[in-house]
Amino acid sequence: MTRETNPPPGDPAASARREAEVYRQLRDVVDPELDLDIVRLGLVYDVDVRDGEVGITMTFTSQGCPLGQAIEAGVRRVVEELEWVKATHIRIVWSPPWNPGMIERDEE
Repeated sequence: MTRETNPPPGDPAASARREAEVYRQLRDVVDPELDLDIVRLGLVYDVDVRDGEVGITMTFTSQGCPLGQAIEAGVRRVVEELEWVKATHIRIVWSPPWNPGMIERDEE
């Protein structure tokens, strides 16, 4: 697959493509307790891409999540596999708190 290395500044289409690419990568990070990826679980609240830097706002299923560090490391690993990423910034938030209603349901 060919990827853009330097999209024009302020190109909203390129930014949207890169955000979509980050979301695809994040689907490879699975919460082992629930056996679902973090996007489907609704743990990823926002992805922001600017000048090769990726900002991710996310949460965990609970504040005491024993796998939080492992999940965060997985996020950093998969995002930094993208050749155009210069830096990854992960912001963990507790509001809104995660709940099972945030899980993406299969379309029937």
